[in-house]
Amino acid sequence: MQGDSEKWGYLLIWEFRVQRGSQSDFERIYGPEGEWARLFQSGTGHVQTELIRDAEQPGRYLTLDYWTSPEDYMRFRQLNAERYQQIDKNCERLTDEERQIGGFERINEEPSTDD
Repeated sequence: MQGDSEKWGYLLIWEFRVQRGSQSDFERIYGPEGEWARLFQSGTGHVQTELIRDAEQPGRYLTLDYWTSPEDYMRFRQLNAERYQQIDKNCERLTDEERQIGGFERINEEPSTDD
């Protein structure tokens, strides 16, 4: 996310426990070139999607979805609710658990002028 690091202002994090034997399908669908990322890329304000795998707990993954603002994400969800639900329903077979960890706003600190 080298060049895009200044663009995002909102990060949505989800945790997944993937069913044994479904990891490769999960990684393909949820990865940065997968079905979810392609859907998000159709929305204004989407910056990047990352998929990370727990090094110590097999089958545990996090998705990191970077947006320019919470408003852009919410607008995207409203405009794409039907397709979002369709993909979500199709992916239920891959996971034992999923939970939204949260939506996080970036803190942009201005350089201090106090000397």
